[in-house]
Amino acid sequence: MPPDADPGRSEVSRPGPNPWRRRLGTLALGQVLAALVCGTAVSSQYLSSGLGVDAPLLQSVLHYGLLAVSYTPAMFCRTGPGGVYQMGRRRWLQYFLLGLVDVEANYAVVKAYQYTTLTSVQLLDCFVIPVAMFLSRWLLKTRYRLVHYAAVAVGLLGVGAMVGADLLAGRDQGYASDALLGDGLVLVSASLYAVSNVWQEYTVKNRSRLEFLGMLGLFGAVISGVQMLLLELHQVSAIGWSWPIAALLGAFACCMLGLYSLMPVVVKESGAAAANLSMLSADVFAVFCGIFLFGYQFSGLYVVSLLLILAGFVAFNAVELDGGRAHAQEDQRVIDCTAL
Repeated sequence: MPPDADPGRSEVSRPGPNPWRRRLGTLALGQVLAALVCGTAVSSQYLSSGLGVDAPLLQSVLHYGLLAVSYTPAMFCRTGPGGVYQMGRRRWLQYFLLGLVDVEANYAVVKAYQYTTLTSVQLLDCFVIPVAMFLSRWLLKTRYRLVHYAAVAVGLLGVGAMVGADLLAGRDQGYASDALLGDGLVLVSASLYAVSNVWQEYTVKNRSRLEFLGMLGLFGAVISGVQMLLLELHQVSAIGWSWPIAALLGAFACCMLGLYSLMPVVVKESGAAAANLSMLSADVFAVFCGIFLFGYQFSGLYVVSLLLILAGFVAFNAVELDGGRAHAQEDQRVIDCTAL
């Protein structure tokens, strides 16, 4: 102790991080997520429209496999309750169900494009946000305030502006061969995504990000691999492999790895609903890419749409959520494996 120190005075604690700096960091990270989603959309569109590759389950196998290779081996280095053997024995069914939910959410939205229009997919896919809020309120005991509901409304208004710009610009919306089936698949996909995201929020707040990603990658790769062999083997065997196809598949898998790796960070800071709100801008980014890559017509409404979505995300994070983390830790039995 220095000679002039006062032994009766407690050490002055350092000030905590600036909350607005943390919120701006979350905003920036949310837009990184949106850019990664945009990357998956652009690479998938090049594969399907430019190279004739229509194999969504193959893409799922690649990205879940890359996720497993990146995170699952680290779990084998752990010992005790956090080790893969002990944890897998206690919670294998929970992560099997999580992998199944996540794989089918991805597959359902891809199949929806075959039956309904782009406009329907863009609008109905927003259903993930109210479902995520409902599940967070019910399972994690998160309490939302009026400003959070208003922020979501502003973000959804931005999506409406984007869809309006698409229609005014005459952008190809596709053909609705069975709109009821297609719209139903979108709603199922959005609901499954919400379940996966809320499950993710609980896991990263109460267990670990490594456990979530490692087990999701492992079970997701197995489930999507089996489903590909059953439903998509003919399409995969018919692919005329080339360097552009391999490069686009690799780009898709890398974008998905980045998305899944960063998503838990945003979910832990802001919650599942806010993370999905931030990613609404992915469609706007995809349109901007389409202007340069696919010759889409520009409209000022796209800029308005992006600003509204960003404003909604900022407003959502401007006020702290009540009770989410504390209640989740106190009431773990609510979504424990036995309860599910």
